[in-house]
Amino acid sequence: KDVRSQFWETYEVVAGEVDSEFLERYNGDIDIIPTFAGLFSAVTTSFIIASQPSAEDTTNALLTQLVLLVANGTSTPQSITLPQPAGYSPSNVWAQSLAYASLLLSLFAAFGAILGKQW
Repeated sequence: KDVRSQFWETYEVVAGEVDSEFLERYNGDIDIIPTFAGLFSAVTTSFIIASQPSAEDTTNALLTQLVLLVANGTSTPQSITLPQPAGYSPSNVWAQSLAYASLLLSLFAAFGAILGKQW
């Protein structure tokens, strides 16, 4: 054999070993990313839900109107004033924007890990 063919045979063996080590190491890492991204998304979603304004006051006012309508037996409802929703403070808008952005990035990370795993 000449020197060039011996070089390429050696290169093929060494490259195969390095590639297989690389794939084993990063394949395990890619398996972990969707798990942590899913857990982080669940926690972020719970914070987003907890920071949403409550609609209980409006619901209670409308249910009270329905009960009064049924109790009085009239077909014309009395006027009712619904509570006005409170405006958002700038810090609240920033906090929710960051929460939604982190949720989106977490889901993109999980999606990217799954695509990388499939590739």
